[in-house]
Amino acid sequence: MRRYIRAFLVCMLFAVFSALYVYSKLFYSDLSVGGGLGRKTFLHRAAASQRSDIGQETRRGPDETGPGDQHWYTRYIMREAEGRVWTAAPMHLAVVACGQRLEETLTMLKSAVMLSIKPLCLHIFAEDQLHASFIEALESWPSSFRSRFNYTLYPITFPHENAGEWKKLFKPCASQRLFLPLILKEVDSLVYVDSDILFLQPVDALWSLLAHFNASQLAAMAPEHEEPRIAWYSRFARHPYYGRTGINSGVMLMNMTRIRATHFKNDMTSVGLRWEELLMPLLQKYKLNMTWGDQDLLNIIFHHNPECLLEVPCHWNYRPDHCIYGSNCGSAEEEGIFILHGNRGVYHDLKQPAFRAVYDAIRQYSFREDPVSSLLVPLEEELLKTTRSYCGKSHVLFTKRLAHSLANVNRDAQRPHGR
Repeated sequence: MRRYIRAFLVCMLFAVFSALYVYSKLFYSDLSVGGGLGRKTFLHRAAASQRSDIGQETRRGPDETGPGDQHWYTRYIMREAEGRVWTAAPMHLAVVACGQRLEETLTMLKSAVMLSIKPLCLHIFAEDQLHASFIEALESWPSSFRSRFNYTLYPITFPHENAGEWKKLFKPCASQRLFLPLILKEVDSLVYVDSDILFLQPVDALWSLLAHFNASQLAAMAPEHEEPRIAWYSRFARHPYYGRTGINSGVMLMNMTRIRATHFKNDMTSVGLRWEELLMPLLQKYKLNMTWGDQDLLNIIFHHNPECLLEVPCHWNYRPDHCIYGSNCGSAEEEGIFILHGNRGVYHDLKQPAFRAVYDAIRQYSFREDPVSSLLVPLEEELLKTTRSYCGKSHVLFTKRLAHSLANVNRDAQRPHGR
């Protein structure tokens, strides 16, 4: 008899501990991540009544299909800004990070927060294993900068149909950007940038272009190249593309309310299709002819809907292509580089030392130091060492706008920061 009682008690204890473990998983256990700073953690309201789904279906990896219902994107973690109540409407900035992109993404975010004037709402889409590292890093920033932004972490998730195909398109997770209008349904407008972007001008300058959209425009992007004779799309593309040289999707300013409401012309049907109706048919039609994945899809869409796009100058998306064979970005020659795009991995090798010098300077900068003496001056000295390269010959362009932006950082820190 005692043996049966003992076995019964062991089973009961096991059941209790199992229940506690499952309970902690259902709530994603994020309140204990980030140093116990007492931040609020929120779950999407659509998922609040489906906590069993949060603990099961939505905790899938990016290789797997999403849940079989409409809430395939509902789990997220939000952290509020410290200290101040914002009185100005925030700007929304989104980025996608997978694999080894953690440090690169944090450096981009540092450049955005450091130079911003209005407050920022950061939307960070990342693989689950990166979430804790993002929280730890962002929560470690000084409160004077931490008060400038909120951030929300989302899993990498695609619609349950063809999720694996979307995930593997071009680079891992790159096509996540195509679904931002469908995921962030409560966000009106958004700046999306690749993780290898660096802001050398406040985000506010790009955000202000929304006011220049005409009645039909719903996005702004820069051309893929300035010269059609050496541009990739005009020489090699096997699908429709925008304009003379195509567009680069590394920096995208979007009015997502308009994107969600628009019926897009296309070469598949005689009627316009909504964004969510358009993406998969285009992929199925052109996937064998595409090289750059989601960017190619955007080129196809805006080829058929050119009135929807505001084309911005190349200084908003300055890449090695603009200087590797000699300077060919006239707007940067005049005004300096506003946004630096280190594609082709140039931040992490020695092929383009001018690009790497800017990245290293911002990555190594401590928020607690004077930005002019601790960031700008050492950067200018490093850029002088790169003048043997074509891009290094244009080194003045890399600091022209940054110098102006940093001159305002200390001054802005002395007054209420757009709140």
